[in-house]
Amino acid sequence: MPAEPARRPQAAPTSPAPSAAPHSVPGEVEVRRSARRRRTVSAYREDGRTVVLLPARMSEAEERRWVGLMLEKLARQEKRRRPTDEVLAERAGRLSAQFLGGRARPDSVRWVTNQNTRWGSCTPAEGSIRLSHRLQGMPEYVVDYVLLHELAHLLVPGHGPRFWALLEAYPRTERARGYLEGVAATARLPHTVDGDEDEANDADGGSDENGGTGQDGSGAKAGM
Repeated sequence: MPAEPARRPQAAPTSPAPSAAPHSVPGEVEVRRSARRRRTVSAYREDGRTVVLLPARMSEAEERRWVGLMLEKLARQEKRRRPTDEVLAERAGRLSAQFLGGRARPDSVRWVTNQNTRWGSCTPAEGSIRLSHRLQGMPEYVVDYVLLHELAHLLVPGHGPRFWALLEAYPRTERARGYLEGVAATARLPHTVDGDEDEANDADGGSDENGGTGQDGSGAKAGM
């Protein structure tokens, strides 16, 4: 009996019980094929790698082309979400004007890479605001919330009622806090509500070890 022609193996579908392991291509890109997909192609970041979802019947040449296109698309999207320090400062000015009557006027606003348990921090005496680089790539409304949170600290250093009253004007405060709480829970970061410890003793209390205020992944307070 003649041997059957060789069949090109298919990578795992996106169902919970894959029949074969998905294959990877260089550059930390994982390609997942699905028989349910007919034409659509999508991609996202997951655990430090890029996952590209393709139709099962796509050829290897089409796969290479689409992987390249999706990597470029993701890079463009992420670049738009990662403003420079200058753009961040302009953004702070717009948020202050829109929600704080222009009263919060920071002397410096910048990204930093040494805040791994805080999303942002502020030193009112210096008029400086620092946002964690981990926010880069997150939805704009989340970055705006953290930035507005720190702008409010220029007016009210602690986390008492006067502070939270300033954030009531921002319509996505609760949604942004929920988003960050989810990120914090996934990363197993400290998960107390921002400033709870201080409010028990002083409605306007609370500062970090550098004389500033800060917030971690849930709006929760944590040390550096």
